[in-house]
Amino acid sequence: MDAQSRERGENIDPADQWVLNPHTGEYELRLGSSAPQSPIPGPRGPRPPGGARRSPAPGRSPERPGRAAAERETPGREVPQQRRRRGVPEEPPGRRGRRPAKKNTKAKKVLLWTSGTMAFLVLAVGVGGYLYLEHLNDNITTVSDDGAGTGGFKKDEAINILLIGTDKRTGSGNEGYGDKGSAGHADTTILLHVSKDRSNATALSIPRDLIVDIPDCPTQQEDGSQKVIPGSTGVRFNTSLGQGGRTPSCTMRTVTELTGITPDNFMVADFNAVKTLTSAVGGVEVCLAKDIDDPDSHLKLPKGTHTIEGEQALAYVRTRHSVGLGGDLSRIELQQQFLSALMRKLKSNDTLTSPSKMIKLAEAGTEALTVDSTLDSINKLKELGLELGKLNVKNLTFTTIPVIDNPTEQVKATVVLDEGKAPEVFSLIRNDVSFTEVKQQKKKEKAAVAARLKGEKAPASEVRVRILNGGAPAGSAQETLSWLQVQQGVTKSENAGNAPAELGKTTLEYAPDQAAQARRLAEILGLSGSAMKPGESVTNAQGVPAMTLTLGKDFKGAGVSLTPPDKAPDDIKKSTADKVECAK
Repeated sequence: MDAQSRERGENIDPADQWVLNPHTGEYELRLGSSAPQSPIPGPRGPRPPGGARRSPAPGRSPERPGRAAAERETPGREVPQQRRRRGVPEEPPGRRGRRPAKKNTKAKKVLLWTSGTMAFLVLAVGVGGYLYLEHLNDNITTVSDDGAGTGGFKKDEAINILLIGTDKRTGSGNEGYGDKGSAGHADTTILLHVSKDRSNATALSIPRDLIVDIPDCPTQQEDGSQKVIPGSTGVRFNTSLGQGGRTPSCTMRTVTELTGITPDNFMVADFNAVKTLTSAVGGVEVCLAKDIDDPDSHLKLPKGTHTIEGEQALAYVRTRHSVGLGGDLSRIELQQQFLSALMRKLKSNDTLTSPSKMIKLAEAGTEALTVDSTLDSINKLKELGLELGKLNVKNLTFTTIPVIDNPTEQVKATVVLDEGKAPEVFSLIRNDVSFTEVKQQKKKEKAAVAARLKGEKAPASEVRVRILNGGAPAGSAQETLSWLQVQQGVTKSENAGNAPAELGKTTLEYAPDQAAQARRLAEILGLSGSAMKPGESVTNAQGVPAMTLTLGKDFKGAGVSLTPPDKAPDDIKKSTADKVECAK
């Protein structure tokens, strides 16, 4: 870094501030007058000409001005006799002895200087790194999740992140995009599910024109007060954000209502996020199967492969009239292909081994994204990034909620759930089932789970079970009790009320000597081996040991099988992030 840059007060690399002093043969830390001083406390001393104060050698105090010279040169001052080294014999009087030879003196000096300089340099960079992290923390914008999430992702559990792209016009250069004066919508929404073992992930796109029910949304206002924003029935999904004062927490509640999956966290990106993130990685490579000329999105590209960033990248993800059927579903496919390409670039050595790109990404990400309040620090974002970084892009599947045209409309403008396919897709994600061919469990663990269903089954009349409601609709425990006693002959069953905590999945806990009863009840209910939990029995109302059946949020009614699908259906349209696909 040159002197002019220092005088201008530009950002200085800490390594550029170390200068070799030709008089001492040592490196000194030189800071310009505009450079911030190191917060590291240390003893004060004289500043050498033309630079910052030198740090004393380890274990030594700085000399006072002129003190050493005075001791060496003042006439008549008695200099104390040099002490004899321990272990070295005293020289005979009148004879000048030979000093012990110094071995590798120069090498030791170099090693000492190098170690000391490097240690101080690492400390200096560490302090700079800390200050940089504080700077990134200041970049982060957070919004309360208003209790709509799980309280944040956990390292030992599956992760569900709600990614929301809003069309709100924010930031310079975005005047030509979005609806003027609009509070924005949930224009692009993806529920990213990362498996518990981090072996696979599913990115589920939610069409903005999907007709949904938006629940009431308790929302924290800017002044800290709480306001319940009334819900709406039969409206477009994209109105779950921005409209009527709705915040991302309202979109979270809508997704939970729609899919049965509660997101852990949310991230909201505006137009600037696409522009800055793509520029930070040096552009994203995309492929077109035909020419695109879309005056609405301002995208004009010939067919073939292109590297796009900034404004051009934003135009690419916003175009829809020139791809597919020209609707939002075609645009979703284009966005999925773009995100796949971005993931490949992020995971490439070209990005991961470039400090400048990583710093640009950190700046762009923290400035362009709004996150929920449980991701309010760079350390938490880093932890989430490390979890997501374990994923192989070949096992990241992009798919879209199965929908059909709204049958109530003559002019097709909205879509509704495909009730024959959508519930199965939601079930796959809730049950952490991969959409790609990966081993989700170790062989031994998988075999152990399957073995729980194998073996002798007790007669239904001998099955003794307590039924609790742990998240199922109200009345489910009594409904199941009646069904078991009247239609299935499980007469030794009872309603034990509500469970102490809600469960996502229905479970059956039993003692080792109740395994035969458990297998019979699992067969009746359609439980999978993973729902069976070997444990302890509990005394029922008659004082007799019984199993415990806890109905979770996955319970759909008495007699409805609770065995989740073990693979994605073949007719679900999907793609993986490792494959390059050309937009049509």
